[in-house]
Amino acid sequence: MNHYLSRRSFISRAAMVGGGVILSNSLLGKIPFASANERVNLACIGVGFRGGEIIRDLYKTGLCNIVALCDVDMNAKHTQEILKMFPNVPRYQDFREMFDKMGNQIDAVSIGTPDFAHFAITMTALELGKHVYVEKPMAQTFWEVELMMQKAKKHSKVVTQMGNQGHSEANYFQFKAWKDAGIIKDVTRIDAHMNMPRRWHGWDTNIKNFPPAEKIPNTLDWELWQMQTLGHSYNKDFVNGQWRCWYDFGMGALGDWGAHILDTAHEFLELGLPSQVEATYLEGHNAFFFPMSSTIKFHFPKRKKMPALDITWYDGLDNLPKIPEGYGVSGLDPNIPPPSTGDIEPAKLNPGKIIYGKDLTFKGGSHASTLQIIPESKAKDLANKLPEVPPSPSNHFANFLKACKGEEKTRSPFEIAGPLSQVFCLGVITQRLNTKIEFDPVKKEIVNDKFANALLVGPPPAKGWEQYYKV
Repeated sequence: MNHYLSRRSFISRAAMVGGGVILSNSLLGKIPFASANERVNLACIGVGFRGGEIIRDLYKTGLCNIVALCDVDMNAKHTQEILKMFPNVPRYQDFREMFDKMGNQIDAVSIGTPDFAHFAITMTALELGKHVYVEKPMAQTFWEVELMMQKAKKHSKVVTQMGNQGHSEANYFQFKAWKDAGIIKDVTRIDAHMNMPRRWHGWDTNIKNFPPAEKIPNTLDWELWQMQTLGHSYNKDFVNGQWRCWYDFGMGALGDWGAHILDTAHEFLELGLPSQVEATYLEGHNAFFFPMSSTIKFHFPKRKKMPALDITWYDGLDNLPKIPEGYGVSGLDPNIPPPSTGDIEPAKLNPGKIIYGKDLTFKGGSHASTLQIIPESKAKDLANKLPEVPPSPSNHFANFLKACKGEEKTRSPFEIAGPLSQVFCLGVITQRLNTKIEFDPVKKEIVNDKFANALLVGPPPAKGWEQYYKV
């Protein structure tokens, strides 16, 4: 079965209409690769909050020039720090205008916008042959991620990287070395946990409607901010990070943290897509925003010589997995970026995972945190048998830019990051519907629930945005 499904076959199951991406011929041409001595000319879409952090991290590698800045809320308070850093760089509010006017001056783009806004920007950049660094998760719906993967495969010389930065740090190289050496083997269970306050904690879960309309800030293009999701009235609880709370815009705690906790297990245990996903516990379930606590169970079938595996995801302040004997202290990765709301708050169990193999159990954190064998006595017995772990040749940002220059390959390209993002899309569907789904990983269909299957694609895009839904 061809994993690159035809658009017709997929959309026939979800009744969605699309069109072709319309781009001027002057922008099309050869894929731009900077030479070894040149910097990559980078356009940055999303300037405030996480988008600004991405810009700073890419720029401080010394491998890029910032040639354009784009944000739908340009000149808002949260964009000022980046604008001051690059006072003479051209500024745009609409990414389409930026590409139209500066396309031939851009080698690559960074995309640090809300989850739902990744898709159209990425599809445009790929069509233009621009290398893409996009924040995690890749997109908000399963089908959007599928199209992004197909587009990247079609434009195979374009470099892609999803922004799960731990995929270029110690955890990545350790997991690979331990898996290759047989230290990590016969894994049948992973408990992943994200026990921290979220923006929506404390909201009224008896909500009956979206929040009321408020005056749109004069710096913000509200219609463009919504992109293909057009249809909501402006409210401050939709923007500036609050979008993460809502099913219509974000991916909740799972989409936010899943790629920092489960990325290496997903890649090196070759998990692919699950066959079953079930929301086994939801506290404060409602139709509008994410639950106060969620437990979601993913079942992955047997792969090659590896046994079937269950991942159980826990989020919420008082929703924790069973802690195995000899677990020890829960560490917190110092490389985790603090949220825009302030410092990371203490938690009963810091974000991470517990990995259960046939003979060994491991505890791990998030991002770059390395695994530890537990209990400690077992770790001491195996200390002399552990393989040497190579150091990372580059961090995630330098890895992307060096790949743009043809010097490295990205470690989280769309063919790796896409299925991981799709796992989270499936989890969110079960949260939204408070249900269990049976999923066919080959046909990429939910086979037991027609409405859930339609959510793989989601609602039709707003008028004028249909054109991006074609490879």
